[in-house]
Amino acid sequence: MVRHVEPSVNAPGAGGQRSCRFLVAAFGDAGHAFPAIGLARALAARGHEVVVETWEHWRDAVEGAGLGFTAAEEYKAFPPPPPGSDQGPSAADAALALLPYLERERFDTVVSDILTLAPALAAERAGLRRATLIPHVYPVHDPGMPFFSFGALPPRTALGRALWRGALPVLESGLRRGREEMNRSRAVVGLAPTSRFHAGISEQLALVASFPQLEYPRQWPAHVRVTGPIGFELPYPDVELPRGEGPLVLVAPSTAQDPEGRLVRTALEALADEPVRVLATTNRPAPDQPRAVEIAEPPAAEPPPEAPANAVVVDWLSYSQAMAAADLVLCHGGHGRRGRPGLAPARCCPGG
Repeated sequence: MVRHVEPSVNAPGAGGQRSCRFLVAAFGDAGHAFPAIGLARALAARGHEVVVETWEHWRDAVEGAGLGFTAAEEYKAFPPPPPGSDQGPSAADAALALLPYLERERFDTVVSDILTLAPALAAERAGLRRATLIPHVYPVHDPGMPFFSFGALPPRTALGRALWRGALPVLESGLRRGREEMNRSRAVVGLAPTSRFHAGISEQLALVASFPQLEYPRQWPAHVRVTGPIGFELPYPDVELPRGEGPLVLVAPSTAQDPEGRLVRTALEALADEPVRVLATTNRPAPDQPRAVEIAEPPAAEPPPEAPANAVVVDWLSYSQAMAAADLVLCHGGHGRRGRPGLAPARCCPGG
């Protein structure tokens, strides 16, 4: 990544390369904040000066990793509130609030999570180099291929490719709406409108933190790099594993999806009488934790799922402990669930 910037600091860093100054910015949702912290830590290990901009509740984690921290304006990404509305700050409001800091600090590069629009807008307005961190598969559509997040296999015939091309107007109607929302934000920040779909992705450098094997075959743009997942884990005490000698099944739900806990409840019920041990985590967020994405119909409060005799249920755990001991993982397919060699992942619910 550092090959794409001209360093402003002349002191050599680790490995004899010159040191650069980076701002790495991400929303507070763990699935976006953790890859950003992981990237920032890797850059710092190479001798670069790095500041992480994210929500206040990750301050201790960022500073504990030896990184600089600045608190981000907390706003909702989807659906985006109109700029200046009474629905809370918008991405444009947050960009204007961040702009003086960027103009003062003059980072070599601002790396912004794909959902974290404010730093990207502020960096463009300040005339700084911009990169985008994409902590999932690349969302830009290739003609004749399935749309992002559908999870469909690539078509094998000309007819299959034609069917996906025929559905393209449906996809583009949503992309046009997103472009209109983007241009309203750009106008507030003082930027010219864009004609691009996916205009939140930098044309200078995009880092796709995905498994290459999950990506559709494509001609990759020159500015896109598929890095593989970028990991970060909060230090957490080991949990007590279920007793017994049977195979260990780890149930690892998303931190952002399935707020009702359907994956955990279904897995516990289905495996209760099987000759296995089950370790399940609810990944339960704090009740007052702000969210980047609004849940249209918040679920009714439910008690934590009861653990059958062969299971242990916890609110949080260390995957480095649990996956090292597990024989099978049930998950939503999120990129944070990386196991040891030979570990068998099983996607239990659609939409992962």
